[in-house]
Amino acid sequence: MADKIQQVTRNRKAWHDYFVLEEYEAGIELCGTEVKSLRQGRVNLKDSWCGIKNGEIFVHGMHISPYEKGNIFNREPARPRRLLMHKREIMRLLGESGQQGLAIIPLSLYFKNGRAKLQIGLCKGKKLYDKREDAARRDAKRDAERAMREKL
Repeated sequence: MADKIQQVTRNRKAWHDYFVLEEYEAGIELCGTEVKSLRQGRVNLKDSWCGIKNGEIFVHGMHISPYEKGNIFNREPARPRRLLMHKREIMRLLGESGQQGLAIIPLSLYFKNGRAKLQIGLCKGKKLYDKREDAARRDAKRDAERAMREKL
């Protein structure tokens, strides 16, 4: 049986600012009104990051807007949320991020078989010249595709 995946949001800024070395999938601990807000697509991953404390991994800076009909059950929109991963994966991320100066950045948020999942990446920051190279490569590819279309 194929997994049913419903994309909620992507962190485009992460792909622009970082080289993604490895990707992991993590569950995310949420409250009921937060899930309803996610289903409406009211989430922002732009300036979010992950940190490890006491053997647990948390996502910081992820903003989930309060659910309109949630009244007293709404939680703080930018509170740290615990991610659900295996202990060995968390320890591996801790070792690699601390040792090599890498960051753990959320890449996308989606529902997989009805459960909220966060794709996180072990990332290395890009320098300005790396960003320029990527832009030049993207423009060259676009020009080549345009030339091929015009030729046909």
